[in-house]
Amino acid sequence: MSEVTNKRPAQASWRQRPERSNMLMLRVMTWISLRLGRAAGRCVLYGIAAYFLLANAAARRASRDYLQRALDQPRVGWRHVFRHFFSFASCVHDRVYLINDRFNQFDIHIHQEHLITNLTADRKGVFLMGAHMGSFEVLRSIGRRRPGMRVAMVMFEDNARKINAALGAINPAAQQDIVALGHADSMLKVHELIEGGSVVGMLADRCLNHDSTRSVPFLGESAEFPVGPFRMAAILRRPVLFMVGLYGGGNRYDIHFETLADFSTIPTGEREVALQAAMVRYAQLLESHCRVTPYNWFNFFNFWQAAPARPEASPVTPYG
Repeated sequence: MSEVTNKRPAQASWRQRPERSNMLMLRVMTWISLRLGRAAGRCVLYGIAAYFLLANAAARRASRDYLQRALDQPRVGWRHVFRHFFSFASCVHDRVYLINDRFNQFDIHIHQEHLITNLTADRKGVFLMGAHMGSFEVLRSIGRRRPGMRVAMVMFEDNARKINAALGAINPAAQQDIVALGHADSMLKVHELIEGGSVVGMLADRCLNHDSTRSVPFLGESAEFPVGPFRMAAILRRPVLFMVGLYGGGNRYDIHFETLADFSTIPTGEREVALQAAMVRYAQLLESHCRVTPYNWFNFFNFWQAAPARPEASPVTPYG
């Protein structure tokens, strides 16, 4: 079994970058989108994608490096990078409609829905392990099919604050359960949600400065993934599903569920082995979707670069 790494990914620096969000612009885009329609709002996305292609050299390099791996090509041109940025802008834009419950705007297909249906049948919760890939908000569409299903997100405090601010700008009436990590009662809150039958979502492909990580193969090279999300699921002894909501162009989204791990049946002495196996399978599932829909993965920094870090210290650490 791989040991906990003594490296901290330089990808943690994504958190330290200046916040690019502009609440006024977000409100203007929301007004345009809701008043004039999705087609009018999407016209602006071409300019946004072009701006980042021309002005953000770091994101451009990171996109090109990732796409070369995902497409298995030695070189990719600017058209691929532009399409990558445009897909990201499209998913961000569609949040305006998804948060306002305008699901009739989209053609949403759910694959292997029975996995989440079966796991929530016992009225206990389940973990969804996602990634910064496609749209997590599209999961809200399942709530229309299954009234009463409660979805909570677990994330670090700064990101929780930004998400709440964005929700308020898009729809002041929108409510989303968010558990901010880093507090003494964070694990207790997640435990209460799980025991109450909630679906608890976590994004497990991004690290912070003090995250404990493990190195697993991903797109042809070892990459550092945070241990915290997997350790939380293991401690609370619940099943885990991998979930992505992939943007297919136009108004098409595909929600995929995959079995990731079931910590409810793992003896305590075998927990570390099961945790490592879950992390490896997570990276494998993520890689398979990256290769099929490469323009859906939205980590615009050097994901594979690593730097020294302190060793694992706490069972659960903040992440975003």
